[in-house]
Amino acid sequence: MSEYPLTLTYIGGPTVLIEFGPVRLLTDPTFDPAGGDYTTGPVTLHKLAGPALSAAEVGSFDYVLLSHDHHFDNLDHAGRELLTHAKLVLTTEEGASRLGGNSVGLHNWQTLDLASADGRTLRVVAAPGRHGPQGMDRGAVIGFVLYFTDAPERCIYFSGDTVWYEGVAEVGRRFPIRTAILNLGAARVPEVGSFHLTMTAEEAVQVAQAFQDATIVPLHFEGWRHFSEGKNEIALAFAAASLTSRLCWPELGGATRVVV
Repeated sequence: MSEYPLTLTYIGGPTVLIEFGPVRLLTDPTFDPAGGDYTTGPVTLHKLAGPALSAAEVGSFDYVLLSHDHHFDNLDHAGRELLTHAKLVLTTEEGASRLGGNSVGLHNWQTLDLASADGRTLRVVAAPGRHGPQGMDRGAVIGFVLYFTDAPERCIYFSGDTVWYEGVAEVGRRFPIRTAILNLGAARVPEVGSFHLTMTAEEAVQVAQAFQDATIVPLHFEGWRHFSEGKNEIALAFAAASLTSRLCWPELGGATRVVV
């Protein structure tokens, strides 16, 4: 068992509580109930499922890892209200300029050191992301690499909303990723084109092949109408690549322990 325990509590969509040692981090907070429509310009997103846990049930947390602030399926109304409860909200530079307050904008590969309650230092590295095809992406996004500075060989990666491309591959070359939490679902929004905006199941397989020591934790493939792939497609793609053993399906509303 790892000296640095990792527990993932899956709330729904892109939202998971990461407990890495004593540090509690919340990804892309979405806590609105099911049934909402969210319109931005020509695009309307429809939420099919509410959170498995309420914000009150999740309890306190230290930091928010916000891949981007400008899409409601990654930051909805209730999630936005929670941001003030964090010590810091780590996000894109553009997002921090819009959010203000306790938000900190990071550029690709920028690092930020956070003190943990046990005296260790948790290092956060902003990882590159691209929210769609080259030249047709849906705005600035980032992912995050996390590790304690006294154990740099034990890295966690949260992809945020991105497709597989050279920037994600570079994460695997730079860091020994042991757990990769991936926003999948192959999101498609007809109003902007037929292309996918988040990773497909096949792209998740590419991540697994590139991050050879990583456990793959799928997120953000259910609960919204614009996903074109779900759990079945992900499972089939990993089975076809003989990589099923690398998958770790988090329990909705439950806590999953992962060895880092």
